[in-house]
Amino acid sequence: MPHSCCSDCARRTAAWLGGLAREHGARLAAIARREGLSSVDALDVVQDAFLVLLDRPDAEALRDRPADAARVLAVIVRNGARNARRRHHRARPHDEAGDALAADAADPGAALDRAAATTQLATCLSELADVHRRVVTLRVLEELDGAEAARALGLTPGHVAVLLHRARKQLEHCMQAS
Repeated sequence: MPHSCCSDCARRTAAWLGGLAREHGARLAAIARREGLSSVDALDVVQDAFLVLLDRPDAEALRDRPADAARVLAVIVRNGARNARRRHHRARPHDEAGDALAADAADPGAALDRAAATTQLATCLSELADVHRRVVTLRVLEELDGAEAARALGLTPGHVAVLLHRARKQLEHCMQAS
């Protein structure tokens, strides 16, 4: 089981990233769209930018400077969009009128909220005990029935059902706590 300080750090990081995504997600997606990407590719670049931000050596310091974090994300998104366009031979001219295109695209804010929730769920899943995490993986993600999951884990189907119920309750509590 992870230390409580590690859990607290993970929750604070998820909350920080979620706040950045809600506040700046639409603008970041618009930047990627102006660089010539489709709305789907723009969201991919924005999500990748958040991962790059986390890997930066100054990520901890940027947590206390949200305006600087937003500027860094904008630069990462712009460069990521240009690289994606070059890599995938999507040679489209830079479009300064891309804001109109972004308005026509699906709501990037909602997609970024889903991405933040997914990140939060992954954090909560990582905090589960190993047996609970394996039960959730087999039953929910791999969609095995109770008997198949029980055979894979060497448990009875009733025990798997109880473990799944407890894991879901723990995940629900963790998601509501964040």
